[in-house]
Amino acid sequence: MADSLVIVESPAKAKTISKYLGSKYIVKASMGHIRDLPKSQIGVEIKKNFEPKYITIRGKGSVLKELKDASKKVKKIYLAADPDREGEAIAWHLAHYLDVSDTEPCRVVFNEITKQAVKDAFKTPRKINLDLVNAQQARRILDRLVGYKISPLLWKKVKKGLSAGRVQSVAVKLIYDRENEINAFVPEEYWTITAKLIAGTTEFEAKFHSLSGEKKELSNQAEVNEILAAIAKADFVVNEVREKERLRNPSPPFITSSMQQEAARKLNFRAAKTMSVAQQLYEGIDLGSEGTVGLITYMRTDSTRISPVAQEEAKDYIVGKFGSNFYPETPRQYVKKNANAQDAHEAIRPSSVLREPDQIKEYLSRDQFRLYKLIWERFLASQMASAILDTMTVDIAAATTTFRAVGSKVKFHGFMKVYVEGSDDETTDDEKFLPPLKQGDKVKTKTIDPKQHFTQPPPRYTEARLVKALEEMGIGRPSTYAPTLETIQKRGYVAIEEKKFVPTELGELVIQQMIEFFPEILDVEFTAQMEEELDHIEEGSQDWVKVLDSFYQSFEKRLEVAEEEMEKIEIQDEVSDEICEKCGSHFVYKMGRFGKFLACSGFPDCRNTRPIVKDIGVSCPTCKEGKIIERRSKKGRIFYGCDKYPGCEFVSWDKPAEKPCPKCGALAVEKRNKSGTFIQCVQCDYKEEAKDDDLESIEE
Repeated sequence: MADSLVIVESPAKAKTISKYLGSKYIVKASMGHIRDLPKSQIGVEIKKNFEPKYITIRGKGSVLKELKDASKKVKKIYLAADPDREGEAIAWHLAHYLDVSDTEPCRVVFNEITKQAVKDAFKTPRKINLDLVNAQQARRILDRLVGYKISPLLWKKVKKGLSAGRVQSVAVKLIYDRENEINAFVPEEYWTITAKLIAGTTEFEAKFHSLSGEKKELSNQAEVNEILAAIAKADFVVNEVREKERLRNPSPPFITSSMQQEAARKLNFRAAKTMSVAQQLYEGIDLGSEGTVGLITYMRTDSTRISPVAQEEAKDYIVGKFGSNFYPETPRQYVKKNANAQDAHEAIRPSSVLREPDQIKEYLSRDQFRLYKLIWERFLASQMASAILDTMTVDIAAATTTFRAVGSKVKFHGFMKVYVEGSDDETTDDEKFLPPLKQGDKVKTKTIDPKQHFTQPPPRYTEARLVKALEEMGIGRPSTYAPTLETIQKRGYVAIEEKKFVPTELGELVIQQMIEFFPEILDVEFTAQMEEELDHIEEGSQDWVKVLDSFYQSFEKRLEVAEEEMEKIEIQDEVSDEICEKCGSHFVYKMGRFGKFLACSGFPDCRNTRPIVKDIGVSCPTCKEGKIIERRSKKGRIFYGCDKYPGCEFVSWDKPAEKPCPKCGALAVEKRNKSGTFIQCVQCDYKEEAKDDDLESIEE
């Protein structure tokens, strides 16, 4: 007969834990939060010290009845929600509903769902941490005040259905500012000169570096012509060779933000998908004879700390698998970059490094396997020895100029045997070999290639870049990154073009109003300071009511000014030349989550819509009559199809190239990787690097 009730958030977590605890425990799921602020009103008594008016979440009645009935049959209740602010708040609300005393040691926390971790946690239950609860309450009320006070104003003055949020508004502002930077950017011309040289039988490249011993930037063709004239008949002679050994250290184990960034780079996962799959790995996977096991530690964390037990297990595995030289002299300790990182948690790591990804692959979905493999490799590499690279820098004199060649090769792979971190920039880790060279060696010249370039504007934010920017600025916390990115898209404030954020006209309009009337809400330093104050509440060093009161005093004054001075804005739809085939009205341009589309101006009487298609200038390879157009799927992903659809059903995720494969005549498509864009045949092995960024043609 069970004498204890354990409550967790999800059925998956409940299923895993119940197998560890045995028949004396009933394990049930609350299905997340059970109480929240009402949606129909602000739900905060501002004049009564910001007292929240919590109500039971709609649809939770049957869950609560089940929990109440179960609680009456047991002697002890344990609340085992996740080990963070949200988890603590869920536990507090459950304790309130089930009449569990504040002094009762009912709270059980664990960073990983393994048999040992769970059993150890139940040996040391604690009281609910009210500082954690108050930090969560303060954030919830703060966000409610901003959202429910500014949003009605935007409804009245701009457009119905708009909303403003504390963190989401800052995120949109970053995207808005970046777009303005790009629009204001003036490209500057610069040139490079690359010499293809030959030493013995080996070809290598050297780039123009300096003139008369001083580094020289080439800004126009006239300067380039002077250099070319100077070296036209000159010998290329090795002037100096510098060789040295360089250490390359591994990246720290994942925290929430770095996992989201790397999953975006390497797996093409969006932040929300990464967190969803990580949640599945954390809550437990059925591994056949081993039973259900939580495969990773808790995935909402900003700490890079690793438990001594996990470090020791990693050491044994590394030494056994690769040899003692692959383990550093002392275990690696990663210092937290973020002063606000909460070290009560660990980094994201496998619950046991002994569970190699390939050994459990059959039990995982494709997405689960790929993310688990990424987490496993990152953690293992983080505990391994540094890589050693031999680098070689060669200065080659030609008349009064110096050309420089740089090469490197891996002398000892160390952690690189397992994993190398990705990059948002177009960089490559490929080795560049140089032939053996010494001072005084003459090298032959094969070609001299001058090339014109233009400086590029700063890149638009991808999800990975935006998460990184928010983290570096101290905006938001591990639990808020993914929801923030989802919200700004759902509201129509930003669209995604080629996996990058672009502000919509609506987003620009809202941000412009916020800049004028609520600058503090958009101020990065102000928002980061608020995050710090929430952390101080969690630590017990600051009173949550005082934090809210301090914020609201200035916020209320801003609201009064905005109510009086914000002018009503009429958003005029841009009328297109396209005619609706259903009612004869003109289509107008509308902005949706995935960019612009056409909607009938007869709305709401006519709800006809049409995607905006883009002709890419390529004939259909299937029917030979239609043109290939760029379209978007329901989820916003770009694909290519024939404009004769449904008569012709040609479709491709890859952009068709202008010319067919020169080798077999089949369709050739554009592909992208870290090194750039290339052309590849869909049937034979033909592949070639694209000639330029516009990919105007395939050179035969």
